[in-house]
Amino acid sequence: MTLALFILALLILGSAAVAMALRNLIYSALLLIGSWAGIAAFYLWAGAEFVAFAQVLIYVGAISMVVLFAVLLTKQGHAPEPVEFTSLSRFITGLIAGGGVAGVLLGAILGMPLDVRTAQAAPSLTVKELGARLMGPHTASLLVIGLLLTVALLGAVLLASDKRPDQPEDAP
Repeated sequence: MTLALFILALLILGSAAVAMALRNLIYSALLLIGSWAGIAAFYLWAGAEFVAFAQVLIYVGAISMVVLFAVLLTKQGHAPEPVEFTSLSRFITGLIAGGGVAGVLLGAILGMPLDVRTAQAAPSLTVKELGARLMGPHTASLLVIGLLLTVALLGAVLLASDKRPDQPEDAP
């Protein structure tokens, strides 16, 4: 069991690290899809099948397609410019922010009770009950999120389009 967890962790962290290191946005987006699929496999390993399938549908399916559309529809230069680290203050600010996030996460992890006997059992919910709860009182929020994602995608397409409103369509 721990070998499977180690392989999943290696897949998730490795693909995310390579995605951050690459300069090609399309390859980075494809590697992020692999990382999200690894997280879904971790959920399957942990016994949370519904969350795993939701991860596949939402992140691997929908959000990855939005990211790929946004990357492909935006104009990119012919040659990527190299990143220069000229600002020491930016580097220090990034280190402080990263250290703060790491500190908060470490404090939350260390503050959790690790004794299994004191932990409460999770409530038993079926997928049907979970769907009824989501589509009952939270229907409006799900619709608003869907609308916001649609507007964001349309905005990305509009910003990336070559035609401007002041140019006629038949003009050479």
